[in-house]
Amino acid sequence: MERQRSFSFKPTRLLLFSFTIFSSILFLSTFTIWLTDSASSIHHKTLLHFNTSSSVGDSVSVNLPPLTVQSLIGFTKNFTVKVSTSRNNRFASTQKSLSGSKSETVVGHHVLASTVNNFTAMQENGNSTRRGFSKEEKKVAVVGLVGKTQVPVLKKIKEKRVKGCDLTKGYWVFDERYPLYSKACSFIDEGFDCEGNGRLDRNYSKWRWHPKDCDLPRFNATKMLELIRGKRLVFVGDSINRNQWESMLCMLLGAIKDPKRVYETHGRKITKEKGNYSFRFLDYQCTVEYYVSHFLVHESKARIGQKRRPTLRIDAIDHGSSRWRGADILIFNTAHWWSHYKTKAGIYYYQEGSLVHPQLNVSTAFRKALMTWASWVDKRIDPRKTRIFFRSSAPSHFRGGNWNSGGHCAEATHPLNETLSTAYPEKNIIIEEIMKQMKTPVTLLNITSLSEYRIDGHPSIYGRKTRSSSIQDCSHWCLPGVPDTWNELLYFHLQST
Repeated sequence: MERQRSFSFKPTRLLLFSFTIFSSILFLSTFTIWLTDSASSIHHKTLLHFNTSSSVGDSVSVNLPPLTVQSLIGFTKNFTVKVSTSRNNRFASTQKSLSGSKSETVVGHHVLASTVNNFTAMQENGNSTRRGFSKEEKKVAVVGLVGKTQVPVLKKIKEKRVKGCDLTKGYWVFDERYPLYSKACSFIDEGFDCEGNGRLDRNYSKWRWHPKDCDLPRFNATKMLELIRGKRLVFVGDSINRNQWESMLCMLLGAIKDPKRVYETHGRKITKEKGNYSFRFLDYQCTVEYYVSHFLVHESKARIGQKRRPTLRIDAIDHGSSRWRGADILIFNTAHWWSHYKTKAGIYYYQEGSLVHPQLNVSTAFRKALMTWASWVDKRIDPRKTRIFFRSSAPSHFRGGNWNSGGHCAEATHPLNETLSTAYPEKNIIIEEIMKQMKTPVTLLNITSLSEYRIDGHPSIYGRKTRSSSIQDCSHWCLPGVPDTWNELLYFHLQST
């Protein structure tokens, strides 16, 4: 009989078997992790990523207004998006999911053109040549749809607030949550009531300014009223400052349940005529006031030859300055009237003491006037009580002539993609130089560059109910509209202190 063999593990075989099992498990684990990371990397390198969920954070809800590309961004030059048939199929399900959702459309910043070029290159060359997003592209979101055309929709994936943020650099975002108040606001006078005067398009009131490097907080009327509780918020300047003052009143009214709790202390209706206004918000014991002062210095008269003629006392503060004193927040401006013929010519117009200059350069006169204003502020304003702002010049958008020579802007219905002027206004330079010499802190409310894009925001032919006059208003602004953004910037500064 043959001996039966016994079966037993030798130590060497046991170690070899264990090592084989362990190596297999380690290999499978490593391969699984590598495969997962590769899929995630491919996902993040894909430019066309949509998320239609309503969750907050890095997800972006996409919804574009029913506008054409040409009317939306105001230009078609160098804007060619080539999409292959296979990629169009890829977008089919996305197009269906986008209908009826909400989004923000961006215009007015060089990032738009850059992303368009990158997007076009990707469509032509394929994603295989793409190694990842640039630093700038990581800050912006997805490609949206306008009609049947893919259009880059720029939105920061992760918003951030930066204390030293440059609010002047950014882009305009189409936002359906705007405007911030109803066109029926009773504080809007006829000159700024564009919709009430027959303007049919409404998009001019739905653009929101988005600084490039920070998140500008949405205006909160209740918080703003708390900031000025028991205080005087005073606007001093020309009719452009009155434009901003009316905007502020309408924005604040949204927090007042009973409009009767707000009243005009002088009992007058707001009009385009000369006048000073003060509205009191009873529930907060604060006032929001406006004082007309075209130049901040005294408009006078002097004898020139046999006649008394209007002059501008560039060495004397406006005689209404006593009313400004004691304010808690002061917003000054002057620029609009310095571009009129009389001030630009400067012939027997500017006066210092008893001297009426036969001719004086307007820039020299402007500097002298601002130095007079600065001297008054340093002498009369207590910086421990009063916060002072100076708003920079607001751009005009006359095309084909000036305000009195056929200049027009009526055809504009969307923001510009590029600003008309690249030079920084000389008046702003003078203001900033004088501010640096003052001992009293003054905050520059710089609205010039961001307003340059908004050729669509002026009343144009809608500054009055009857449009028989050939003169268009391409200097002032419709309400609701661009001045609301100026007040959001003011709100940002007041919150930052």
